[in-house]
Amino acid sequence: MKIPFATVHASSPGGLAARVGKFVLPNRKPIQTPHYITITSRGAVPHISPDIVRNSTSIGSLYVGLEDFLDKAPQSLPVLQIPQSHPHESRLRKFIAAQDDDVLILGARRAQPVITPQSNTADAVAVITSAGSWVLEHTKWLDMIHKLRPDVVIGFADLAYGHTPGVKRREKMVDRTHAYTRDATRYLYSESTDTSDNGSELKTPLYFAPILPLENTQQGLYLEDLEDELRPRVSGLALYESASLAIIPDSLSDLPRFCISEPWVPQEILRDVALGADLFTIPFIGDLSNGGIALDFIFTPSATPEQQNEKRTPSAPKPLAFDLWNKSYSTDIVPISEGCQCYACQKHHRAYIHHLLSAKEMLAWSLLQIHNHHVMDQFFEAVRQSITNDTFEADVASFEREYESAFPKQTGQGPRIRGYSSYVSGAGEAKRNAPAYGRLNDAIEKYAESQQSSVATPDTNAEGLERHGFAEKSADL
Repeated sequence: MKIPFATVHASSPGGLAARVGKFVLPNRKPIQTPHYITITSRGAVPHISPDIVRNSTSIGSLYVGLEDFLDKAPQSLPVLQIPQSHPHESRLRKFIAAQDDDVLILGARRAQPVITPQSNTADAVAVITSAGSWVLEHTKWLDMIHKLRPDVVIGFADLAYGHTPGVKRREKMVDRTHAYTRDATRYLYSESTDTSDNGSELKTPLYFAPILPLENTQQGLYLEDLEDELRPRVSGLALYESASLAIIPDSLSDLPRFCISEPWVPQEILRDVALGADLFTIPFIGDLSNGGIALDFIFTPSATPEQQNEKRTPSAPKPLAFDLWNKSYSTDIVPISEGCQCYACQKHHRAYIHHLLSAKEMLAWSLLQIHNHHVMDQFFEAVRQSITNDTFEADVASFEREYESAFPKQTGQGPRIRGYSSYVSGAGEAKRNAPAYGRLNDAIEKYAESQQSSVATPDTNAEGLERHGFAEKSADL
């Protein structure tokens, strides 16, 4: 199988080094790496409609979690009922209204998975759906891949979320993931299966083999099999923590490395890039947009050593973002970020976004999503230029000195959280969303205090009416 990835420039010949590459699929938008894959919710970029994505952003690749589309009746899922005009057409692409040249990456779980009350089994992975928690069997997963036809598939992996697995549990994780990868590659790439049609269109999705967040010695046999028997059928690697970048064998260094992790700040992304990461999922983009927080940082590459020396560290680090809920922005009529060329900054100002947030208008989060994605686009473009200039290490050090190491805390309330997006661990845990009709509930409680209230209720007798002053009880009665 031809690998759709090529390294254009590397900061050093070793595997653990920053590199610029190109990921190209037939009839799809090429992805210049390092870059990020946009996280979706039920196949849509949160708060942005497909036409806005097309006209006002540079988004060209989407990560989709299959659990977003599952419920208790998997055979009658709406996404599976989409008709195909030809056998190799993607039902998933039609269902989520993605552009024809978007790169679709499908994983079993969301890029920011919720901890499930159930546990994985020998042949299934626990998932959270809109209808509750259940397990997705590997055979059903493979059948879904065949019917949905994404461009890239993230392999099934036995991952333990929310706790540190013990020694025996780790052995099971490796054995199960090894078996999943072996069975999936055989199913997808049997001898009778073609992966391309004259080089113009993918017939079978590319497979990214998962690398578990364990030490090298704990999954040594699995890695050896990836180097040997499974190597011709694997087109990339999916990693769930940064430390896994260090255990990738040199023989697999030509494969793209996709980090499905949760970096907290851009400094963590830069450290992963320095270790050779190519693609990322970045949950903080959407999380900050939901919180009313706008990104405000720039990675400035240096072309010459003289320009590096000209950089000066500010007296105090700059904030990475700012909270537009703050009342100080209520009269601030400058763009969200000075010099930003995104649609939100060209058409609107901070005071308007602050007003939209205060009024709970959904347009606020749409504009913040457009802006925050644009900032990350510019960030990765500058990172690639820095690697090409061979000044990446010095530029990273300059960035870490120039900016704070954490985002500001959210002070306002974001949009309502979907039930399947936040697992409640117990009955005594506070609700994620405030009650929408709290005022009416308070009024009902006050109204129910009939003995203390000055209002006569319908079931009040004659003595009650007299006590409230509505009438006098006749002595003849």
